[in-house]
Amino acid sequence: MNLYKFYWDCGRQGSVEGIFFSTPERIQKNLGNQVYFGEILGKHSEISGILEEEDVTLVTDDQDFVEKFRTFFPGGFGYDPFEAMSVEDEDDVEEELEN
Repeated sequence: MNLYKFYWDCGRQGSVEGIFFSTPERIQKNLGNQVYFGEILGKHSEISGILEEEDVTLVTDDQDFVEKFRTFFPGGFGYDPFEAMSVEDEDDVEEELEN
């Protein structure tokens, strides 16, 4: 598991961002998939789009840091694009998060 940052600039409506845990394989597998957050930035905002490589940045792959961070923020914080994706195989996600 590595620590990643997600960021979308949504213009005048605001931005969507978060820090989350994932693997490089999971990131690569899901690039190009649809992400739908719904109205998270207010009524009629309908935030959705395609996950692209520039939307996700590796924060660190230092496993000692990742484990310490996970102690304080077990689910990351902010928005995780994979939680708003419906095409990902749920069994893969559960297995990955257990490791």
